[in-house]
Amino acid sequence: MKRPRKLGRGVALVGVGMSKFGMFRDRDSKDLFAEAFRNMIASVDKGADPQDIDALYVGNFSNDFFIHQAHWGPIVSDLIGHVPKPATRTEGACASSALALREGIFAIASGFYDMVLVGGVEEMSKRSTEEVAEGLALATAPYEGRAAFTFPGVFGAVATAYFDRYGASREHLMNVTIKSHNNAALNPRAQIKATIRSMMESKRRRASEKGLPEPTWQDEKEFLRDQDANPVVAWPMHLFDCCPISDGASCALLVGEELARRFTDAPLYVVGMGQGSGSGFHAADDLTTFQATKYAAEEAYSMSGLKPEDVQFSEVHDCFSIAELIHMEDLGFFKPGQAYKAVEEGATRRDGSKPINTSGGLKCKGHPVGATGVAQLMEVWEQLRGEAGERQLPIKGLRIGAAHNLGGTGGTCTFTIFERR
Repeated sequence: MKRPRKLGRGVALVGVGMSKFGMFRDRDSKDLFAEAFRNMIASVDKGADPQDIDALYVGNFSNDFFIHQAHWGPIVSDLIGHVPKPATRTEGACASSALALREGIFAIASGFYDMVLVGGVEEMSKRSTEEVAEGLALATAPYEGRAAFTFPGVFGAVATAYFDRYGASREHLMNVTIKSHNNAALNPRAQIKATIRSMMESKRRRASEKGLPEPTWQDEKEFLRDQDANPVVAWPMHLFDCCPISDGASCALLVGEELARRFTDAPLYVVGMGQGSGSGFHAADDLTTFQATKYAAEEAYSMSGLKPEDVQFSEVHDCFSIAELIHMEDLGFFKPGQAYKAVEEGATRRDGSKPINTSGGLKCKGHPVGATGVAQLMEVWEQLRGEAGERQLPIKGLRIGAAHNLGGTGGTCTFTIFERR
């Protein structure tokens, strides 16, 4: 029997920062990380001296491909004045900065360092959509890549398998999309800060201004059924099932647990974390689950002594609408084949029993892949500290939040649970 994992020293989160997420033709990765770093420093309630940072771990998937520049550890280190202290780049596809977080936690838990900066960055907009798809496909397993199996196709296959097994349909994916947009409209950091209904109204106005016939959509689902407004990308994935191309950066400050209140009276503590790996789709027995997520979740729950029902809210890796459903089931929030029903019933809304992706998720907040894992911490940080503004969860005694990050076709996964004490 596997023994429960425990840290040798407690680790606390005392600051988080993000850049704006979007497509920035006039900004580069250094600009974006500098913005995230400044925001992180400003978030530390009692202040922090950057010179006290012992080590840096920065996640980046493939700026090597996107902008032909590698070696991002020392580049970021030089940017923030961290040289000559150690800087390490981590890579795990879309989970790259979640791996940076994990390495930072271990570095402090070992007692070797007291304060560590973790973060991530990705610059994707300088390439065409086709080139971005090619770059992201570098994270597929070799057999998948050789078959031109890009990520919309991957998750289209996942959705098809899920529909066949559990009786879900595109209508159920629309519920996920509508909820994501509703949350993102309340998030000032989201790349797509618009509800589906507001997009419908905007398109009607533009048609009227041009003297064209106004669309006659009656509701959000009728809009999402419209092949012109929401075209197929890789059936059953349509445009609004997919996250956008994004540039962005994120970072977070970790310290030893006993030092946390020097920086803030409201730190968050790492109480559970797990990492798993998985086979490519060529070797998968079941396309409706990710073995890496299940392993990571088991490890995190075991470490924390918590159960899925104890996690009050979570950010999950919704690169596509179907992914949100799969992950919620693999994390134990809902039984297999029940997540789509839970979304339909409102359980995952902000006022539901298990709020999911209150930030708008990758789908709307944006997904600069190397930055995503640490960027998810921003929502956990703000919600647990009661600083989420209009999207603040109406949960009394909000104490436990989590972040789930997946890389590749399920090859890498992390799940981290935080507590406000």
